[in-house]
Amino acid sequence: MPQRGAVKPKRRKNDSARTPLLLAAPALLILAALLGYPMFRMMQLSFQDMRLRQLLTGVTPPWVGLDNYTNVLTDPFFWDVVRRTATFTVVSVVLSVVFGLAVALLMRRVARPVRLAMVVAMMFVWAVPQLVQAQIFKWMVDTDFGVFNYLLAQIGLDYQGHSWFADPTQGWIVITTLVIWAGIPFLAITLNAGLTQVPKELLEAAVVDGASPWQALRRITLPILKPLITIVTTLSVIWNFGLFTQVWVLRDSKVEPEYQTLGTYSFIQAFGQSKYSLGSAIAVITVLLMLGVTVFYIRQMFKIGEVD
Repeated sequence: MPQRGAVKPKRRKNDSARTPLLLAAPALLILAALLGYPMFRMMQLSFQDMRLRQLLTGVTPPWVGLDNYTNVLTDPFFWDVVRRTATFTVVSVVLSVVFGLAVALLMRRVARPVRLAMVVAMMFVWAVPQLVQAQIFKWMVDTDFGVFNYLLAQIGLDYQGHSWFADPTQGWIVITTLVIWAGIPFLAITLNAGLTQVPKELLEAAVVDGASPWQALRRITLPILKPLITIVTTLSVIWNFGLFTQVWVLRDSKVEPEYQTLGTYSFIQAFGQSKYSLGSAIAVITVLLMLGVTVFYIRQMFKIGEVD
C-alpha cells in the first residue's frame, strides 16, 4: 500500500510536466512545416556560392563549404554590425519595458473610462503597420518639411533645415524612439492585465505597515509580475533584434554603414550585391544568435505552465 501511494503522485507530476509540451506540440509542428523548408534552403545556400548568373540560368551553384562563414566571421564590419544591433536591442527593450510598465501602472490609477480610452488609443497604435509607422516618423523628422523641426524652431531653437540622420547618434535616437513608441501598447496592455492579478489586500497591508509606493512596487508588485515581465522582455528582444523595416524606410532604402543592422546587412549582401550565399550565411548566424533567446522564452512559458 505505501508503495502504491508513492507511485501515484509521481505519475501525476510527470503528467503535469508533459501537459505544456503536449499543448504546444500542434503549434510547434505547424511552425516546423511552414519554416522548415525555407530554413533548410537558407542553410543550403550558405554552403554554396550562389550569384546572379546561377539564379538566372538555373545552374546549381558550386559548393564552397565554410568559406562564406569564414568571410563573415573574419570581417570586422560584421562584428560592428553585431555590436550595433545588440546595443540597440538592449537600449530599446529596457526603455520599452520601463515605459510600458509605467503606462500600465498609470492605467490602474485612472478612472475606468480613461483607462478604456487609453486601451483603444494604444490598440490603434499597435494596429498600424511598421511601414506606415516608419513613414510617419520619416515625415515628422524631414529636413525641409518635418513638423518636429518646425515645432523646435517655434520655441526659439535653431533646428530649421536640421538633418536628424547626419549624426548617427541622433539618427539612432529617432529609430529607437519609433521602436519604443510602437512597442509600448503591447507591453502596457499586457502588463496592465498582469497588474489585475496583484492582490489588493497585499498592497493595502503594505500601506498600513508604512511602506512607500516604491517599496510596495519593488517588494510586492514586481515579484508577482516577474514571470510576465520575463516573457514580454524576451519577446521584445526577439522582435527588436530583427530590426529591418524602420531603418530601411527611414534611410530611403539606402542604409549607410553606421545604420546597418543584421537584418539590413544580410538583405543588402543578398539582394543589393547579388551575394545570395553570403547573405544566407549572415542570416543563419543571426538565427543562431536569436535561438538562445527563443529557447529561453519557451522555457519560461513551460515554467509558468508548471506553476499554474
